[in-house]
Amino acid sequence: MNIDKYGRTTLTENEALEAIYSNSYNFLDSVYFSNTNTVLTFNQAVEKNADIIPLLKFYQNLDIEIKDWDTQLQNQWFMPKDYCPDLIEMLYKMCKTKEQTERVSTELELFIQHNMMDLLFYLKYLVDTLRQNKIVWGVGRGSSVASYVLFLIGVHKIDSIKYDLDIKEFLK
Repeated sequence: MNIDKYGRTTLTENEALEAIYSNSYNFLDSVYFSNTNTVLTFNQAVEKNADIIPLLKFYQNLDIEIKDWDTQLQNQWFMPKDYCPDLIEMLYKMCKTKEQTERVSTELELFIQHNMMDLLFYLKYLVDTLRQNKIVWGVGRGSSVASYVLFLIGVHKIDSIKYDLDIKEFLK
């Protein structure tokens, strides 16, 4: 398995066969293959069962900056237009102390500076969707727990102010 600089996963023929033989083929629609003959042969063989086993995708080299790639992917997210337009106001209303308000202000500035506001709105939508469908997710993982804003939205359950976690850890 290989992951390119865009985060796309490629598999060899043997890795794909191993996944199929172990009945773990449900992820094959999210990986790419560089061998054109393999993809064509496989897709022809499973075309009748494509509702069960996903068709494979060709790997293509991209001549695009990572920032532009991220923008393209963000434009493909499914989210109702204008979902939660008052998110920023909501975040400030959730603050009960001056320290919390200052932390939210600092983080929002950083989210804007790193061009991540769309991600913030999407995460709010995702968390709300998970809650509505009674889907459980983890309490927090990795550097995301350093964000107080993500705590307020409900992405994780770790209060970064209480545990004195530096937001710079999240945005490294």
